[in-house]
Amino acid sequence: MTSTASQPRKEQQQVDPGLLDVGDTVWNNFCVTDVDECATDSHQCNPTQICINTEGGYTCSCTDGYWLLEGQCLDIDECRYGYCQQLCANVPGSYSCTCNPGFTLNEDGRSCQDVNECETENPCVQTCVNTYGSFICRCDPGYELEEDGIHCSGNGLGFDAVHLLRDLGLGQGFVADTHSTFSGLRKEWGVGDKSVTINTNSTLSLSDMDECSFSEFLCQHECVNQPGSYFCSCPPGYVLLDDNRSCQDINECEHRNHTCTPLQTCYNLQGGFKCIDPIRCEEPYLLIGDNRCMCPAENTGCRDQPFTILYRDMDVVSGRSVPADIFQMQATTRYPGAYYIFQIKSGNEGREFYMRQTGPISATLVMTRPIKGPRDIQLDLEMITVNTVINFRGSSVIRLRIYVSQYPF
Repeated sequence: MTSTASQPRKEQQQVDPGLLDVGDTVWNNFCVTDVDECATDSHQCNPTQICINTEGGYTCSCTDGYWLLEGQCLDIDECRYGYCQQLCANVPGSYSCTCNPGFTLNEDGRSCQDVNECETENPCVQTCVNTYGSFICRCDPGYELEEDGIHCSGNGLGFDAVHLLRDLGLGQGFVADTHSTFSGLRKEWGVGDKSVTINTNSTLSLSDMDECSFSEFLCQHECVNQPGSYFCSCPPGYVLLDDNRSCQDINECEHRNHTCTPLQTCYNLQGGFKCIDPIRCEEPYLLIGDNRCMCPAENTGCRDQPFTILYRDMDVVSGRSVPADIFQMQATTRYPGAYYIFQIKSGNEGREFYMRQTGPISATLVMTRPIKGPRDIQLDLEMITVNTVINFRGSSVIRLRIYVSQYPF
């Protein structure tokens, strides 16, 4: 978000050293007292903007939920940019999120949490199994699940046969296709030191139950079905956690499992790493430390250039929920009569970010659209310093390199 500022206004009076107040500035033998243009309604902000007083001037900005575009504050359609995890309704200057059936809205007002129906209401006649956003009803051995997915039918015959298969390691993860009345021929199986005998005149047929088809949320990444069971797998760069569902990033830099050269810096990302080359400053800039380029004041070529360019790196996951405050800028020194303007100088052609001024000397970079990875983004964030007392205007830049991972975790 770009802020605009009008010409500063000052009240001047002769200096009496014994009458100086805190906040007064001495300039050319005059005591300069700041005028709060916002409080006196002497600013030029339009009705859609808000006025922020600064020493020696003011800035015009917008409230949360609005863009500053050509001097007007326009409503941000948060729903268009995926601010809600599931359902979204846009309203002027804001939005509201709701969840699909089977979920409840979290305290953050944006994300949704699974409701465990088996604990809250248990709609199943026999066994209830909770899944992400829903539930599954299962029937005891010898019964079949009816078409309504809730009730079970049957007489319980075949119980010993199914338990026998489970003892053999074949029953878990299977469902019975048919059940019949067991009579006539008597058969006997031995399992270790156990013996099971049933009467049957037909064959009990079992088919594999594809657990992965029940819900796409059984695994954080990929669900792999296998006869009688399933397992979760993670992509390269991750390891499966003890819950056998979630994936955790492997820090290749920490474990020295990377391919960076000794001159490069290893920067860990979710699911991978980056080999960052040393900073090289373009003329007339000089390298100060490891990540800062400075333009010498005595060099005439620096007159219209940012005084410093500071390099910063960060990573975000693919499809991160928005709006998200991802980076903060702040002036390190505040001078009398100075005010600050924050803006995105370059790299935001897709309008996926904006700068929100959070105070007279600070601003926050906000991500407004979910970004799909893998992708590398470079933003030049500019802080313009205007000092009306000494008639000075200069700028500094943070060159923020954002690495978007391939996966949303």
